[in-house]
Amino acid sequence: MTTMIKKTALPLAALALLAAPAARAEIGVPDAVPAATLLLPYFEVDLANTTGRTTLMSINNASASATLARVTLWTDLGVPTLSFDLYLTGFDVHTINLRDVLNGALPVTASDGQDPTDTISPQGPFSQDINFASCSGPTPDPSDDLLPPTISAALAAEAQAAHTGQAAATLLGGNCGGRALGDSVARGYVTVDVSNQCTTSRPGDPGYFVGGGAGVAGNRNIIWGDYFHVDPENNFAQGDALVHVEASDTDPETSVAGEYTFYGRYVAWTAADNREPLGTTFAARFLNGGAFTGGTDLLVWRDSKVSQASFACGTLPTALAEEDVYAFDEQENAENVLAAPGAEPFPASANRVTVDSAALPISPMFGWLYLNLNHSSSGGANPPEDTLAAQAWVTYVMDAEGRFSVSQPGTMLQSATASSHGCIAGGGPPCP
Repeated sequence: MTTMIKKTALPLAALALLAAPAARAEIGVPDAVPAATLLLPYFEVDLANTTGRTTLMSINNASASATLARVTLWTDLGVPTLSFDLYLTGFDVHTINLRDVLNGALPVTASDGQDPTDTISPQGPFSQDINFASCSGPTPDPSDDLLPPTISAALAAEAQAAHTGQAAATLLGGNCGGRALGDSVARGYVTVDVSNQCTTSRPGDPGYFVGGGAGVAGNRNIIWGDYFHVDPENNFAQGDALVHVEASDTDPETSVAGEYTFYGRYVAWTAADNREPLGTTFAARFLNGGAFTGGTDLLVWRDSKVSQASFACGTLPTALAEEDVYAFDEQENAENVLAAPGAEPFPASANRVTVDSAALPISPMFGWLYLNLNHSSSGGANPPEDTLAAQAWVTYVMDAEGRFSVSQPGTMLQSATASSHGCIAGGGPPCP
């Protein structure tokens, strides 16, 4: 027999007792602890094959308190396309297949006011379920959000076009927003922000970030998640934790104007987003396929440091540069990757690059990569704290013989809160 528990408004003190213990965390240090923003640094969906590659992600609530989360898809060049709200009861979990999203089927959730019988968003025995007055229907809803739960086939086709480097009339005003790589694979990245209300806005819009978490986006560090790149046809998958970006309106690194913050490019470097920045320099192991089957792919997210708008098709924004990329073999011999003709390893905001491809030529069979991904953006859109600093995130995927694989986050050597320059090629101070 199923027992139905009546929803009640729990006192704040009771909710505090029910909440999971707070994890110890540190601003500027990469750690998988509950956060105010989650980043899926790279996704791909094979649109030409319904059973081909896709990307799954989960968004979880580590608190007994209910919350809204604002999900935004971005192209591989950092142009926003689709946004929708997600409601999470206390201790809730929601899994999203990005193939479904790009096919027009958005996740449907509802707060207590729109779902009093818990048929859409169930409530557990320890979970808060409250009404968000700004949400007039199940989220996302046509009256309060950018998109209805099931978007039209035409708009879904536009989303697919935008993420494969094609023109999109409604979403991008007839412009393009990504690279056209000619393989029918939709690429990009995803951000998820704790939010205070249902909305049609997204990062970069007025009022989305207000210091202290008083805008659309909130500062509660309560969400966490993971992701999987899945290839069903080949029985292959790799996964990792999402990048957890914590918020603080008291730490000087995330509350003082001029400091480098995660969304700094959208708030004119005022630190109004209160989000910690990621790293600038990473280490990653590699296995160079060479004569055998297998090798290493690098999944690299980068901050262009500009609010990238759509652009005329047939043109591209300036490719992102790097300060240093060196390959060290197991005898510590160093190879300057950027010195190779045609090397352009990570030109976009979201990249998947194969070791020893034309973009990333590497001779050694085994070793590690030193990746200093700092760059100065054009137009002077750089953080006043350090105009050369540029945050990034690196994951490396190693596989052998098409049967074994592992996915690992790169080791962060320097944070954007304090990044050095010219460490190797420039003869600067010893780094890290």
